[in-house]
Amino acid sequence: AVHLVESGGTLVQPGGSLRLSCIASGNPRSGYCMGWFRQTPGKEREVVAAICPGDSSTYYGDSVKGRFAISQDNAKTTVYLQMNSLRTEDSAMYFCAARTASGGWYGLANERSYNRWGQGTRVTVSS
Repeated sequence: AVHLVESGGTLVQPGGSLRLSCIASGNPRSGYCMGWFRQTPGKEREVVAAICPGDSSTYYGDSVKGRFAISQDNAKTTVYLQMNSLRTEDSAMYFCAARTASGGWYGLANERSYNRWGQGTRVTVSS
């Protein structure tokens, strides 16, 4: 089975930048749609950004447009999230997700479209 491992989360000051990485291991094939979601206590998980290499489509949540950028490596088994101009409200546990199996497709931004999830990496934006 494919496993996802996130890294890069840490404490950063407001206005700072951070890059998260998510590596797919366990003999992944290339071409997965992958996404980043985040969650804070008491709130539902929300989409941050997602990418599908097949048609090069991307999606960004409204609150991160213009500040965050999602990308994949050439093998399409690692996904990155470059986060700039970070705000305190960006503090959350960030989860990587991948669509490794066919199934219901609910759109790039919908977590139900993804069947594999990482354990998360925590981002704290604070002065």
